[in-house]
Amino acid sequence: MKATEMQITTVPHGHILTNVGAWSADGEWLAYDIRSDAAGDRFDGNRIEAVNVRTREVRVLYRAANGAHCGVVTWNPIRPQLVFIHGPEAPTPDWQYGPYHREGALVEFAEPGRMRRLDARDLTPPFTPGALRGGSHVHVFSADGALVSFTYEDHVLAELPEHPSHHRNQRNLGVTVVGQPVKVSRGHPRNHDGDFTVMVTRTVNEPRPGSNEIRKAFEEGWVGTNGYVRTDGTRQRRALAFQGHVVTSAGETISEVFLADLPDDLTRPGGGPLAGTETRRPEPPAGVAQHRLTFTADRKYPGIQGPRHWLRTAPDGSRIAFLMRDDAGVAQLWTVSPNGGPAVQLTRNEWGIASTFTWSADGRWIAHVMDNSVCVTDTASGRTHRLTERSDDAGAPRPEACVLAPDGRRIGFVRRVRQAKGEFNQVFVVELPAGLR
Repeated sequence: MKATEMQITTVPHGHILTNVGAWSADGEWLAYDIRSDAAGDRFDGNRIEAVNVRTREVRVLYRAANGAHCGVVTWNPIRPQLVFIHGPEAPTPDWQYGPYHREGALVEFAEPGRMRRLDARDLTPPFTPGALRGGSHVHVFSADGALVSFTYEDHVLAELPEHPSHHRNQRNLGVTVVGQPVKVSRGHPRNHDGDFTVMVTRTVNEPRPGSNEIRKAFEEGWVGTNGYVRTDGTRQRRALAFQGHVVTSAGETISEVFLADLPDDLTRPGGGPLAGTETRRPEPPAGVAQHRLTFTADRKYPGIQGPRHWLRTAPDGSRIAFLMRDDAGVAQLWTVSPNGGPAVQLTRNEWGIASTFTWSADGRWIAHVMDNSVCVTDTASGRTHRLTERSDDAGAPRPEACVLAPDGRRIGFVRRVRQAKGEFNQVFVVELPAGLR
């Protein structure tokens, strides 16, 4: 069943959609950055833009200056506001762009060019509760727009010499409470005020083989539009599903599905200082509970596999979707309940899922790329429908983003297009045919 496909951008420069949150709440605009390479691996874009999918109007929402770059933009699902990665201004040899030298930034759609910092940073001990000591990456609003999740790395620990008593810098997850300001000292030139921010996952330097300990937390997604229902019938209002690196009994590192239940109050210290110490990571707030949901070490192809992807959940929070290879080695969609239990295989296709993916707001569809086509999979039956004609490899839909609009009728994605001045990523939209709406 084929659908109507439209090219939305044409200007000869890069266009990179983020894997979620690319659409404005009204479904009128797609936001992107202008990183130059196909995958966006070079963080060299200096503008955040949005294109109106109906009129093709392009608006520049933010332009970086003083040697900084910006990218990976997502919308607030409630109001016309966007968040993105901002790299260092006036970079110096000891402070270049990198995992622990970046930050979140906010811009209002109605006030283009006026950026404010999102996550507070304090690099000078004694560290400030509600500020972190490093860099944030891939910022995504919760469904109510009140919180922003991101991956985090720690500058203070990255600069420490190796020592058995020192925590290592490892990727973790953080959350910012939007609009709750934190003031920090000016003891370091890279310190800055921002909103209240904490780390919400726990890693260890060396996970014990066969345990639930992890050395890395990453590729997260908010669970449901209002959390999920526990087995006792109560509601966990906020939770993040994420990938965690465990070490199997055989010594192999694999990714498994984990869950972090979040308390309503993120400001109360838990097992240690929220801001960490000079040798230890920031500690999650009191009430954060970290659970492992999948146990796949004994499978033929253990662990989460397939293209790089972020975990995404059904709107009602009942299922967390991820990719894993079947026994034939094909990357399929699987789901697991946030309450645990066996993983359930959703798709059984000849071709592997080849991109990140998103759920529709009504929970009926998951959009993704497969066999060089944009597709949707029925989340009840697992049947996959091809929406666009199969492309050759050069012009195939890119794997980084396949994002359903809020109305569930359109999907934003990117193709590489040959033009007079070279090859560039361009933004496309495909509409679901009437029979699938």
